[in-house]
Amino acid sequence: MEKAVITGMGAVSPIGNTIPEFEKNLFAGRHGIVPCDHFDTTDMAVNVYAPVTDLDINTHFPPREARRLDRHSLFALISAREAAKESGILDAIDPFRIGVNLSTGLGGVDTFIDTHLTMQNKGPRRVTPMLIPKFAPNMSAGLVAIDLGARGPSTSHSTACAAGTVSIGEGMRAIRHGYVDAMICGGADAATQKLIMAGFQSLRALSTSDDPDRASIPFDKERKGFVMGEGGGAVVLESETHARARGATILAEVSGYGLTSDASHITAPDDEGEAIDRAITDALSDAGERDETVYVNAHGTGTAKNDAVEAAAIARVFGDKALVSSTKSMTGHLLGAAGAVEAIAGVMALQRGEAPPTAGTTDIDDDMHIDVVRGESRSAPLTRSVSLSLGFGGHNACLVIDRPGE
Repeated sequence: MEKAVITGMGAVSPIGNTIPEFEKNLFAGRHGIVPCDHFDTTDMAVNVYAPVTDLDINTHFPPREARRLDRHSLFALISAREAAKESGILDAIDPFRIGVNLSTGLGGVDTFIDTHLTMQNKGPRRVTPMLIPKFAPNMSAGLVAIDLGARGPSTSHSTACAAGTVSIGEGMRAIRHGYVDAMICGGADAATQKLIMAGFQSLRALSTSDDPDRASIPFDKERKGFVMGEGGGAVVLESETHARARGATILAEVSGYGLTSDASHITAPDDEGEAIDRAITDALSDAGERDETVYVNAHGTGTAKNDAVEAAAIARVFGDKALVSSTKSMTGHLLGAAGAVEAIAGVMALQRGEAPPTAGTTDIDDDMHIDVVRGESRSAPLTRSVSLSLGFGGHNACLVIDRPGE
């Protein structure tokens, strides 16, 4: 059975719009959380978010083309292009043997909201013919396939905040079973509009802190919810045989994948966490279990129940053999992009032998018996990282990522 290896990565995020920028800020513990400046918050309890900044769209797309793309699709295309360029895959593969798994949590909500306002104010005849192509949640996958000439399978997985992780896991399976030689996998979302944030606020999921430094503090005693972020992340997965034949640089191996459902509640994790345990243990079994310290990039939203249930699951599976952090403390919650960006963080942790910190988190809840990396990044002889993603609807997805050749 073929191994699925990573040969390229790309990211657009609140802490960096390229892989080098993202890595630098990630391990320095710099967050991208700022006061809301894009809508009036006087009638909101939420006052902070984590936007993508300093991204010059005109350096990536001509103005006319950029206007025809929703913001989340822009993030998807930019991150996929970066991953493909680093990999060098496009010049060395049959286009029918490379596919795209590019997912989103909410799709083109920016376009939908703006177009609805246009129709209310000016009538249906003023609705743009680009509404459906810009709004449809599959379109980021289609656009990446068109842009990069990938003529193999092109899909988008609708699994909420686990979407990016599922896309990578399913890409790994496609390569293992020989359906393709490579897949461009990841996710993108841009859902920081007032309507969407009000919806999450009504669920009591968003942080109400006014202090950007203490707004996203997963596993902390004073956590109050997550911070809404935006961005995109992509990796090039490739069969090891194909990668070695063309002399590609192998960054890591995606060696395990687990996917389960709580079958319990539409927004809250199951109290017992049994399905989370199973997603992790299935992924570990798939990869081949090891008795060593691993880096766990937790879902770690900063909501009271999620963190408690997730921490208990991590403790049950790994005991004291896991260094844990939540990079949402820096990026905010990127929804469908979160799993992809966090998998990239896991690859970087292996490359550097260093676990990134959970920025802002200081005092771990007494009931959480896990080793949360705080303050600054921590060096460790890491050969394996685990990325865990949990989504509304009870989706639990887990990836195991190993150093190449381990």
